[in-house]
Amino acid sequence: MGHETENTLASIQKALDLGVDMIEIDVFRVKSGEIVVFHDERLERLSNAGGPIEDWNYFDLKKVVLNGNHQIPILQDVLKLIDHRVALNIELKGANTAERVNHIIAYYIKARGWKPEDFLISSFNWEELRKFRAINPDIAIAVLTEGDPEEALPVARELGAVAINPYFKNLTAENVNSLQEAGFKVYTWTVNNKADIDLMRQFGVDGVFTNFPERAH
Repeated sequence: MGHETENTLASIQKALDLGVDMIEIDVFRVKSGEIVVFHDERLERLSNAGGPIEDWNYFDLKKVVLNGNHQIPILQDVLKLIDHRVALNIELKGANTAERVNHIIAYYIKARGWKPEDFLISSFNWEELRKFRAINPDIAIAVLTEGDPEEALPVARELGAVAINPYFKNLTAENVNSLQEAGFKVYTWTVNNKADIDLMRQFGVDGVFTNFPERAH
């Protein structure tokens, strides 16, 4: 999203062009049931429309114009574009997303050549992660956390998570090591400054979320 409007097909194509290892998107379930790819709870910041995105139906949402003259994609649009070339981290941003996301993932694994290991499900809403784990024991989960990353350890263990995704400013070499010794990968967000990326590399994190992937190569 350092180059194109976030969570659009253009930004995903740019990430692919820049040679990323994994792409992260945010999803909500709208009133008509579709899983749409969008970051904010409301439309104002990124579009010519307003109000909570979950209150919209997809037919009307298709008419909304995002900054940069883009449209809001649905999850299937993103999956078709990526075409299992890189792994996809789906952040469950909105409520009641787990079941429908799982349904879509299952179809793409069964019919479209994706593998279970091509997906990582994450959320700050740990209850939504619990819902996802209850219906899918196999797909990898990452626990998103804004505070002390070690406070996410109990829920990460409960969910059989593969990773804890903390805010980079809360990391030290010591707590990164502690999380990894507990058996979890550390994918930290959102690291855009080259010096910060280098510092995270020194701390030994397993990956960074960044709006400028070229700075991490």
